Amino acid sequence: MATRSTIAVIDNDGTVKQVYCHWDGYLSYNGRLLKQEYNSLKLANELVSFGDMSILAENINPTHPDHSYDSAQEGVCVYYGRDRGESNTDPKVFKDLNEFLDKRRDEEYNYLFKDGEWLVSYYKNTQDFVPFDYKEEEEGY
Repeated sequence: MATRSTIAVIDNDGTVKQVYCHWDGYLSYNGRLLKQEYNSLKLANELVSFGDMSILAENINPTHPDHSYDSAQEGVCVYYGRDRGESNTDPKVFKDLNEFLDKRRDEEYNYLFKDGEWLVSYYKNTQDFVPFDYKEEEEGY
């Protein structure tokens, strides 16, 4: 069973881009990878630029020419558009944080890169994005 998440980034102009990620949304996996591998605005923006994804991984771009949804290179993100050829997978773009909070997609875990830091909100606690430690216990969110 998947643990779905969203990943969003507030850009310098105030717009917010959000993508869906199907697998391993837990703090201990997606949260850890976001903090360890995508800890700058440049990297966070590159990560969401490819749209909705199946799997978040340590690297965005494959080095193997045969990387695809069905034959993914280990340690590389798998995107629905780029790697599976699906359409309508572009990031959702919101004009500002208020519009994002009103109209965004919510999943079990919702990550937001804001002011140089990854934050999280948990399902049904949709307005409160808080700092997190990816070593936290997952129970009771």
